[in-house]
Amino acid sequence: MQRRVIAAVSAALLALVGGLLIISYVRGADQRALAGQEAVDVLVVSEDIPKGALAEEIVASVSAVQLPAVSVPEDAVTSLEEVSGLVVTADLYPGEQLIAARFAQPASLATSEVDVPAGLQQLSIQLEPQRVIGGHLDAGDKVGIFVSMPGEAEVPAQTRLILSHVLVTRVQGGIATPTDADESAADPASTQGTPDQVVIVTLATTAPDAERIVFGQVSGSIWLSVQPDDATADGSRIVTRENIFE
Repeated sequence: MQRRVIAAVSAALLALVGGLLIISYVRGADQRALAGQEAVDVLVVSEDIPKGALAEEIVASVSAVQLPAVSVPEDAVTSLEEVSGLVVTADLYPGEQLIAARFAQPASLATSEVDVPAGLQQLSIQLEPQRVIGGHLDAGDKVGIFVSMPGEAEVPAQTRLILSHVLVTRVQGGIATPTDADESAADPASTQGTPDQVVIVTLATTAPDAERIVFGQVSGSIWLSVQPDDATADGSRIVTRENIFE
């Protein structure tokens, strides 16, 4: 009889201890699950913000809200002081979280312009940075325009300098200097530009030259070279697969 009592008490104690361990484990699991749900203060867009707006100008267009930590990116902006002096690189809309990658130095979006000589017209082309001296081109520069055309039927692929000393009247875009917030940005060497990595170049040309540039942009690819006043086109020729190594 005594042995039965002891066995029953032991079983009850084991059950109690087991229950406590299970409760402890469950509570620990709940705490682990909730750890990532800790509320974090972030800034969210409350009114449309246009590209190019200074951080100091968007105070009334953002609101501070609390979001679960797991839904907040590492470069989330928690105070506009973190991006003071920077500009927005793309249009922002209500509901978006502010992130550091959306801000850059004003120079990265700067535009410049020069007067158009009489009798000429302006034409804009959009190019990836590697086709525009790495994105470093200024209004007032003069450029050579190279056009590469793909092969078609019995006509081989060709490249030629078609125009020289073309005046650049306006430059928009370029590559912003990388920051800690955007070190993971796309490789500038990529042949495909991204919204933050394209350059729009406006040129002053005659109507016939504009036609050639448009055709080259639509049907082939264009590269620009900076040409100082003393640059020459001596030796320029049509380059094909057959003569490229000559």
